[in-house]
Amino acid sequence: MLKRSIDVTASAVVLLVTLPFLVAAALAVRFSSPGPVLFRQHRVGRNGRVFEILKFRTMRVAQDTTNAITVGRDPRITPVGHFLRQSKIDELPQLVNVLRGDMSLVGPRPEVPHYVALYPEDLRRRILSVRPGITDRASIKYRNEAELLARQPDPDAYYRSVIMPDKLQIAAHYADRVSVAEDIRVILDTLKAVIRPEPIH
Repeated sequence: MLKRSIDVTASAVVLLVTLPFLVAAALAVRFSSPGPVLFRQHRVGRNGRVFEILKFRTMRVAQDTTNAITVGRDPRITPVGHFLRQSKIDELPQLVNVLRGDMSLVGPRPEVPHYVALYPEDLRRRILSVRPGITDRASIKYRNEAELLARQPDPDAYYRSVIMPDKLQIAAHYADRVSVAEDIRVILDTLKAVIRPEPIH
């Protein structure tokens, strides 16, 4: 209950404070390329419930959902979209998902259904026992995931065999030890990563 109260209060406050940036981002998306301002995609949430995640659209609409993963300087990404992704402003609409109860500020990042179907049963049960989040330890560790995948001969295979298993272990560890103190640490570490990103190795 405390975690949920913090989620609702903090999300409402951040939405109000960042309203000018949200409006500016929405206008930039709207006038940079044809299509809707928001990108919507089905993700799997708590207890396996599928919900519609919200982001500012960063890709050209005709190709927005072609691939589940984005690799390097993906040509589908618009110039405005690249800035929104780098600054993580594209994730801000997910605060609405938090207010709706779909997500939490901190929690395992929600995946698309076809990747969740690949989870080992025990990990799936543990990870889906909590609300997914806007950020988590895996998001910080793999902040430059697109660039890492761009170096691989088969990005999807690398994601499934290397990145996803590591993310699942991180997510399960969090789900087993949820605490407000850890959430605060994750939020602070996320802000640090956004402000002072480290180069990928």
